[in-house]
Amino acid sequence: MIARDPAARSRLEVVLCYPAFHAIMAYRMAHPLWRRGWHLLPRMICQTARWLTGIEIHPGAKIGKKFFIDHGMGVVIGETAEIGDNVTLYQDVTLGGVSPAEESEKQRSVKRHPTLEDGVIIGCGAQILGPITVGKCARVGANSVVVKDVPYGVTVVGIPAKVVVARQQAQETVFSPYGTPMGDLPDPVARALEGLMQEVTILRNQVQVLEGRLEESENRAATPGATGSSGDMDYRVSDSKQ
Repeated sequence: MIARDPAARSRLEVVLCYPAFHAIMAYRMAHPLWRRGWHLLPRMICQTARWLTGIEIHPGAKIGKKFFIDHGMGVVIGETAEIGDNVTLYQDVTLGGVSPAEESEKQRSVKRHPTLEDGVIIGCGAQILGPITVGKCARVGANSVVVKDVPYGVTVVGIPAKVVVARQQAQETVFSPYGTPMGDLPDPVARALEGLMQEVTILRNQVQVLEGRLEESENRAATPGATGSSGDMDYRVSDSKQ
């Protein structure tokens, strides 16, 4: 935690003042009991941690090494969620299931919650829903809603989440706070609208060119008729003089 949070100044401060540390330690105690089939006691341990910290981690979830929750209030991690090593979550993140509430008995052994692979960062308020996979070193921006698999190494933002930073542009070794890239963040919708406006401008210019050519054609069609009438009159005058 000290390595990822500049506000943490000592191990003692982390142990005494960080609710995420307390919630994760409670989970570490409860999970082995859950795996042995003692379901009530680990649920009570995690429920007590939830009351004290505001962080809800189901004892049945599978969580790897160096898991870090920053701030933590409102984090929910479901029963069948799987989290790899070096994963970071911020406050109000939900790793939730989208299975129907009916016939829950048939869903007990079914994968309902997401899988986060190693090095994933999930920004505050993000909702990762369903049995999907967020690929290794991927980033999910704040307040995003993810309902489809996220490829390895990309950054997704929005509702629903869309890729805004491609894999070759992502810097896997650089820690991205809140999973959101700083600076100019490309918006797929804005880019699409910008492309449409460019197409409209091109079409407008083409229409203006066609209208100009049509006007020139009409002027040319009218000019020979007027010249022909004047020529006929001059021809008749010259004949009368002869």
